[in-house]
Formats: sequence, structure tokens, C-alpha cells
Amino acid sequence: MEVSFSIPDELAAHLGGESAHDQLERRALEAFALEEYKADRISKVQLRRMLGLERIELDGFLKAHDVHHDLLTFEEINQQVAVLERLGI
Repeated sequence: MEVSFSIPDELAAHLGGESAHDQLERRALEAFALEEYKADRISKVQLRRMLGLERIELDGFLKAHDVHHDLLTFEEINQQVAVLERLGI
């Protein structure tokens, strides 16, 4: 699916002009995809596919945007430890 939108010419010129069209398009795609991922509307695999990145590239992309979506909280870690202890593991 192709999605497009318009921005005022003076704003486009400020953001890089006509010669930077592909760069602006990519930045818009990345911003959209990242927000969908952070809102849990797409998975990490779907994000990777949307951006056309390899797994390691996606990890770098997320780190560069300070997104640590897969990290557990301290409380979640303690809950998992408690379950493992109850199971004798």
C-alpha cells in the first residue's frame, strides 16, 4: 500500500527541498513505523519488514531512537525470579 501526504512548499524547502524527497519520505516512514511500534500496534518483526531492515540493523535503529521496548521492569524481573524459585529452577 502506498500512502502519501502533502506539506507546504516552504516547509519542504526548510526540511531539505525537492532534492531531498527520498530522504524526507524515508524519515516520514521511520517516524510513522516507530510510533506504531511504540504504541504496540505492530510487532518488532512487522517493524523490521516495514523498514526493510535486517535484525541487527533494527536493533541499531531502535537504540538510536532510544526505544527499549523489550526491556523488563525491575518488578517484572522480580516476578519472573519468584516464579522460577517456586518451580525450583
